[in-house]
Amino acid sequence: MTISILPVNRERLARTFIRLCETDSPSGEEGRMAALVTELLCSCGAPPPFEDDSAAQTGSQCGNLMFRFDGDPAREPLFFCCHLDTVEPGRGIKVIRQGDRFTSSGDTILGSDDKSAIAALIEAWQVLQEHGLPHAPLEFIFTTSEEIGLLGAKALDPAQVRAKMGYALDSSGFGRVLIGAPASNRLSIRVKGAAAHAGLHPEKGISAVMLAAKALAAAPSGRIDHETTVNFGTIHGGTATNIVPEDVLIEGEVRSHSMVKLERLTREIEAAFRSVISGWQDMSGQAQGRPELDFQAVLDFPAMKLGMEDAVIRRIADAAASISMELRYEIAGGGSDANIFNGCGLPTAIVATGMTNVHSTAEEVSLEDMSQLTRLVLALALA
Repeated sequence: MTISILPVNRERLARTFIRLCETDSPSGEEGRMAALVTELLCSCGAPPPFEDDSAAQTGSQCGNLMFRFDGDPAREPLFFCCHLDTVEPGRGIKVIRQGDRFTSSGDTILGSDDKSAIAALIEAWQVLQEHGLPHAPLEFIFTTSEEIGLLGAKALDPAQVRAKMGYALDSSGFGRVLIGAPASNRLSIRVKGAAAHAGLHPEKGISAVMLAAKALAAAPSGRIDHETTVNFGTIHGGTATNIVPEDVLIEGEVRSHSMVKLERLTREIEAAFRSVISGWQDMSGQAQGRPELDFQAVLDFPAMKLGMEDAVIRRIADAAASISMELRYEIAGGGSDANIFNGCGLPTAIVATGMTNVHSTAEEVSLEDMSQLTRLVLALALA
């Protein structure tokens, strides 16, 4: 069979995609989706999957699933990764198909993030089986709780992955291969003041809100440069309008493609907060105590950086050329399971699946893009 005319069954692919999307799988509740993926793959000849014990760490209904397919030992093994979970609102999804375009009914997400990838992998395996195509040894890795911090990938034992390189099918648009993505520090900043009645004796209080506001105003934020961003995403504090707020919790992040910049910006933010806290003065002499700061910064995920000469990129470039598909190689601003795999020494490129407007009720994907993604997966497996 000529590789350029790989026989994707588009209508079967569409049916699989709809069934996947209409099976609820919000983060932490991936059990039904794991069961469905297992059913669909095993019904067409896949061996039973290996499920790891990551649920004990992630709190998910199930662990990560890994399907292993023996292949031609003379070919370089390869893995594909995608995630089982979706964001909210993702319950009771009803897929609307108009021609080759898929959307939700409008009050939920669609779930093409990342079920367009799952559907493509299932269809690719069915094509390989139906036509007896000799392929490389393959692994399909389905992770849990990706949308809430890449938790499944973080809990996955990389020693379980036999292939030494692979592809995370998980990005918007089509024809894009992401070869770089930033590292991220997750920030948790707690400012402790002192409570007091705001009308009777406010002088006795120390407003954690005001201290936090001054520190935030002094801290770097937003787009720092072409490879670095800072964001303070949530603020929680105070109990009532008539009480001087004694506690504020700020959660944020620093992202950068440069680990040097990542650490420098993190320290600058901490310094801004410590300067405000240490510089506080009790102007009335009646305050109860002094303000305190608890500043925590944890590496959420490492950076990924691949070069055009890396084997994982050469392989997808050759595979795309074999089916006359044009690809663009780009740098991303977000994190994914690929960051975790790369950090474990497993070179992993991110491949776009065709999904658009993800994480919104306007999410959509086309059958053409999912079909082309399936062809690319097949070309990689047959390389």
